[in-house]
Order: sequence, then structure tokens, then C-alpha cells
Amino acid sequence: MSFLSSPAYAEAVPYVWSLVLSFFMVILSIASLYAARFNSQFEMSDLSSLRTMFDRYPAWGKRASWAQKNSFESFTLHAPAALLAILVVLSGLDLPPIATFVAVAHPILRAIYVIVYISNLAFLRSLTWALGLICSGTIYGLCLSVIT
Repeated sequence: MSFLSSPAYAEAVPYVWSLVLSFFMVILSIASLYAARFNSQFEMSDLSSLRTMFDRYPAWGKRASWAQKNSFESFTLHAPAALLAILVVLSGLDLPPIATFVAVAHPILRAIYVIVYISNLAFLRSLTWALGLICSGTIYGLCLSVIT
């Protein structure tokens, strides 16, 4: 039996996808930031000081900038959790099914987060942010409970 066809590898797939899709959400959040920049009469001279353009952004553009920054922060919390889960299952240890659920839910919640942040839906933004954080925390907790 090859390594790639082992049951441990199959169990790692959702966590790999969670990592990849969470990274993709960081990249996707940059698109809304660039939309705000071009909506603010972007000129080539702005390349020397992109941060000074912030004052010219429309309100949704400022929120897009904040959402994009938060996407990076969220990824730095979630990526190690996903990597830990991958290592745990590749080591032959079993994680409960809820771990797969929260791993898949995280990038979905992050996509919703960016949309509701830009749309200025404060309650939904806070809810999706908290749920995404809980997803990452749950993965850490489950992995640590399995390896100790």
C-alpha cells in the first residue's frame, strides 16, 4: 500500500483543503481592496504611497481594507491548526468528525466574513469572525486532546 492510498492520507484531505481554501480567502480579500483602490481614482503616482490612498477610499473600500488585513490575521491562526490536524492524522491518530466539520466551515465563514464586512453588516461580521475563530480553536483543542 502506498502512502498516498493510506487511510491516514484520506483523513488528512479535509485539513489540506481547509488550509488551501483559507489561503485562497486571503488572496480573494485582496481583490476587494484593489476594487476600492481603482474606485478611488488610482493613478500610477499612487504606487509610491499606497497607504495614503486610504483617505480617498469610499466607506466600503475602507471596510474592504480592514477585512483584508483581518484575513491575514485569521490565516496566521488557522494555518497552524490545519497543519497540526494534518500531522495528527498522518501520525495515525483519529480526530472526531467535528474536527473535519470545523475545518471545512472555517474558509466558508471567512468568505462570508469578507462579504458582510464590506456590506457593513456589523452583527453578522462579528458573528462570522467569532465562529471562524472558534473553528480554529476547536481544531487546536481536538488535536491537543488526541495527542496528550
